[in-house]
Amino acid sequence: MFTGLVQGKGRVESAEARGAETRLKIRALFELSDIALGESIAVNGACLTVETFGENWFTVYASAETLRHTSLGALRTGGAVNLERALALGDRLGGHLVSGHVDCLAVVQDIRPAGESRVYTLAFPAEFGPLVVPKGSVALDGISLTVNGCGPEFLSVNIIPATQRETTISGWTAGTKVNMETDLIGKYVRNMLGPWLAASGGGKAPSALSMDFLREHGF
Repeated sequence: MFTGLVQGKGRVESAEARGAETRLKIRALFELSDIALGESIAVNGACLTVETFGENWFTVYASAETLRHTSLGALRTGGAVNLERALALGDRLGGHLVSGHVDCLAVVQDIRPAGESRVYTLAFPAEFGPLVVPKGSVALDGISLTVNGCGPEFLSVNIIPATQRETTISGWTAGTKVNMETDLIGKYVRNMLGPWLAASGGGKAPSALSMDFLREHGF
């Protein structure tokens, strides 16, 4: 489990493709102490397992399933990635609950300045639209962000200067594909409401959800 608060950037030292799979060697560009075999590290938001390690570097294996759902297959030697180690019990939860299981790829559509910040608009597959809500949380390349605005197939986020400095976001341009993970709690809520949403025509009817409905079903 992660929080979406990137601890620092890493540099890809090698990307060894093996058919539909790949192994990555990544050097952290910050102090990476007490690393252990088998621990989980989020690389651009994808949870991967440490296979080998040395001073400030580690290797991970990305399966065909991981490569199908993420942008990791496009990483090349010298590329930059966002890194976050797994949340420890008792740590501050400064971002939001992030599983490291990427849902889909989002594509940067537009970037515009907003004072010292930048507003990024990204498109994503419509099937994930119900899980993206205004002022809700989303993880993009492992970065916990607040949704400024959204529609069935797009969202916008405001990126402050500190996030631009400390993550790979400053390198995003129109057309960049990023890993997107929707809010974990939202997924469970939608799954629990699934039978009632289906019975009401997929939740399209305005009266499908109400305060009385939620109270009746224990929410």
